[in-house]
Amino acid sequence: MKKVIALSILSLSLLTVSCNENAAKKIKTENLELAKERDKEIKIGGPKLKFDKTEHDFGVINEGDIVETVFSFTNSGKSELIITSAKGSCGCTVPEWPKEPIMPGEEGQIKVKFNSDRKPNLQQKQITLVTNTDQGKEILKIKAQVTPKSKIQ
Repeated sequence: MKKVIALSILSLSLLTVSCNENAAKKIKTENLELAKERDKEIKIGGPKLKFDKTEHDFGVINEGDIVETVFSFTNSGKSELIITSAKGSCGCTVPEWPKEPIMPGEEGQIKVKFNSDRKPNLQQKQITLVTNTDQGKEILKIKAQVTPKSKIQ
């Protein structure tokens, strides 16, 4: 019983001593300034991607064809749009995107190349854009009916 009381007193004294530190002193002013800037941007309104289309159908193509399409967009938001990355669902789908910020009201393009070599029959691929929009990512889709080499005359 004496051990329990002694441990309780020790625990209580440690708890009292450890709480004396002022948490406000631990805040870094540069982090506070960054948070104020971020909050100001949030109040203004974030960037918004408005695409002319989010899907493209190449129709019927021959195996081995390399086809290309363009997805045009506008930043319809109130702050600059940044596209961090764009990745195809496989190596046969290669996107190109603007690396510089897109200001509100400005337009941009995502160019997508699809290589149908060794990709016979129906192909459906997607391109994932990582952005600073509310969603954080956007999905674009392409598809094609690829005629196999054995059926091309």
